[in-house]
Amino acid sequence: MFNFLQLVSNENMKIYRRMRTWIMFGIIAVVLIAISVIAKFVGDGDPGNWSMTLIESDVLFMFVTLFTVVVSADSVAGEFTSGTIKLLLIRPWSRSKILLSKYISLLLFGLFMAVFLFVLSLVLNLLLFGNDTSQSSEALFGINRDISPFAYMLLYYLAKFGSLIITVTLSFMISTVFRSGGLAIGLSLFVLLGGASISALLGMLDYKWVDYILFQHMNLTQYINSGPNAEGMSLGFSLGVLAIYYIVFMALTWLTFNKRDVAA
Repeated sequence: MFNFLQLVSNENMKIYRRMRTWIMFGIIAVVLIAISVIAKFVGDGDPGNWSMTLIESDVLFMFVTLFTVVVSADSVAGEFTSGTIKLLLIRPWSRSKILLSKYISLLLFGLFMAVFLFVLSLVLNLLLFGNDTSQSSEALFGINRDISPFAYMLLYYLAKFGSLIITVTLSFMISTVFRSGGLAIGLSLFVLLGGASISALLGMLDYKWVDYILFQHMNLTQYINSGPNAEGMSLGFSLGVLAIYYIVFMALTWLTFNKRDVAA
């Protein structure tokens, strides 16, 4: 167990010792501060701290997913490109442990960045706009749930992080199977940016198989807002479909990495 934690620690060191990682955190912080300051001193009216937190989270969580995908795409493909994969595999650790340590470090990176975004947006907007306790979650976010704004935001981030896991797992699979960071980033961006449009188009088709397409289930926040976009959909069904895709992605990743010949 200690050896495996050492592996995860080594992978985290690879991520955080790179300048690009801190540039990513810097971009999120700068954009977040800019949006709040503009809303406070340039915009008309006072949107309130919770409304601003939701707006910024909706915009910047896409950055969190994108940055995690970039790191994911380079996690395995970068080892093959630089040739360091051979040095990694001659160590007394199984391939499965090496791959799992990389995957866990990616999820921890995504989680760390999501927490950073949530805490910074919450603190910044509290300082600029104060704590608005006069409105309920129903009035602030247009939902039919009797929960506090803080609880709603936690649910919102949980739903967003679920979608992030699927997107990053897809990127990780492509990076491992094709050893191409560019392809992993490109296809993941296609899912991330084009998913909503494709889901809307597919929703116009009256076929049962459409309900099992990945794009239809990536937006888990629909279940804490006004309800599912498609008739007959439910949170349990979406999680079940995503679980099947997740298992397929992980199985392809593990089988490919364990059977690949890296001698060449």
